[in-house]
Amino acid sequence: MKKHILGLAITAACALPAAAQQSVEVLHWWTAGGEAAALNVLKGNLEKQGVKWNDMPVAGGGGEAAMTVVRARVTAGNPPTAVQMMGFDLLDWGRQGVLSDLNELATKQGWDKVVPPALQKFSKFNGKWIAVPVNIHSTNWVWANKEVLAKAGVTSDPGHWTWDDFIAAAQQVQKAGFIAIAHGGQPWQEATIFDGVALSTGGADYYRRALIELDGKALNSPTTEKVFERMAQLRKLVDKDFSGRDWNVASGMVISGKAGFQLMGDWAKGEFITAKKLPGKDFLCFRTPGTQGSVTFNADQFAMFKVGADKVAAQSLLASAIMEPAFQSTFNVVKGSVPARTDVPDTAFDACGKKGMKDLAEASSKNQLLGSMGHGYAVPASIKNAFYDVITRHFNGQIDNKKAVAEMAAAAKD
Repeated sequence: MKKHILGLAITAACALPAAAQQSVEVLHWWTAGGEAAALNVLKGNLEKQGVKWNDMPVAGGGGEAAMTVVRARVTAGNPPTAVQMMGFDLLDWGRQGVLSDLNELATKQGWDKVVPPALQKFSKFNGKWIAVPVNIHSTNWVWANKEVLAKAGVTSDPGHWTWDDFIAAAQQVQKAGFIAIAHGGQPWQEATIFDGVALSTGGADYYRRALIELDGKALNSPTTEKVFERMAQLRKLVDKDFSGRDWNVASGMVISGKAGFQLMGDWAKGEFITAKKLPGKDFLCFRTPGTQGSVTFNADQFAMFKVGADKVAAQSLLASAIMEPAFQSTFNVVKGSVPARTDVPDTAFDACGKKGMKDLAEASSKNQLLGSMGHGYAVPASIKNAFYDVITRHFNGQIDNKKAVAEMAAAAKD
């Protein structure tokens, strides 16, 4: 695999001594249109400070390819300075003792006061800040083409739909000659849908017990069987060419009017915005029916690897730039996510962004801000990948609902 690396040349303009001109290497996987546009916000901010940005990201929406590159770099004794990372991957690297201690900077800038506790669980290891959160994404969203719904005769407000209402609307879209649900047949995408379906079917308590605490009774239950029944309903509403499709291509199907809906995290909004579409006018955003009040989240963070003394100042500069409130606002307006800081106003955000920030605050206050299983914030990678396998084989008709339940329960014990 070709090693794609971002080179950030930190110059004297960054208030570093001229003799200490430095660089940091950052690995990331933001390659889709909306993601690339969001990354350009950070690039622009750093260039204003004299930072040269050489952009060579690792392709792969879920970050698996990036982690392969990182492991190779660490094994070779040449780790990057910073790496885009998520969830339990952060804690795994923390255990290996190869990440920097950012506590001094975090204390100075008051990170503990503004980052939600549910997120800090993954930004810290043994009480030390090891990563800098860029955003908070939530996964239980549905995106819809407003014109397609109108042409299909779907007129009710999706914000008040039950699950059955949603299925009925999707069937109506399909009967009108459109693809009902745009989907990319990749394991992480099916797991993303599973997040919302599980939360809709069993509620926050079930989701927590089954997919975070791995409670055997919750997993091996009629509720889990109903989750798989609903996944089977969705399978009948995707097109025949879904296998292997990238998520942003599926978003494009909704944007272009080929499909009515996409069940995908709020990074999808970046694709709509990049295509000059407006929420409420061109597209609709609403929570997976039955999940309003709860949020399944993931967060893009930059893990900071231990670097030589000559690179610590440059690393701190990058960390500070990421956590700066104005950047968090500008970045997340473009990315589709919401700020990792709770003190950022929603003034610059569109209707979907304002809803996202409001929903996040509500869910956090009710202890219903839940780590996304599909995106590595609920269970360690080994169990997540085992769940992926079960969910995808079921979605592709290789195992039935009861078999899927039994295999999910078994996977949790491994």
